[in-house]
Amino acid sequence: MDHAAELFSVLSDPAIYEFENQPPRSLEWLRDRYQKLEQRESPDGHEKWLNWAVRLSSGDVIGYVQATIYDDGRTIIAYEFASRYWGRSLAFQSVTEMLKELRENHDVDNVMAILKTANHRSLRLLQRLGFQSVSEGEEKVVELGHDETLMRQQLFQQL
Repeated sequence: MDHAAELFSVLSDPAIYEFENQPPRSLEWLRDRYQKLEQRESPDGHEKWLNWAVRLSSGDVIGYVQATIYDDGRTIIAYEFASRYWGRSLAFQSVTEMLKELRENHDVDNVMAILKTANHRSLRLLQRLGFQSVSEGEEKVVELGHDETLMRQQLFQQL
């Protein structure tokens, strides 16, 4: 299935980019990016890439969730959803399912997320999922911008 074509309109939603990044340059650019990600690991083998398109029961694609598992044990998650689906707990449900998958099938027990400090919507989602801000010393495990926050979640059996 051509996830790039399905996700292109979702990822072209300007509301998503209030805090960071920018829409895909073109459908072809997104297809090339997804073709690389479908390899499921970085060319040097130090990163495992897991990516899922998120669909409604109708089949409509509303966003994606992803995780990067580094060979040193760090795991960082990310997600993006079309703004018309915000506030419906769909991101919460989708990220919860990804965390279960990471714990049960990829032996991940500690997950991090990087967000723009001003992104209160994402902060609330991560807090609802049990993520907590890390201490100042812990922030050294990843490179953060001056306007970014690192949060961590220990994955337990109750997910």
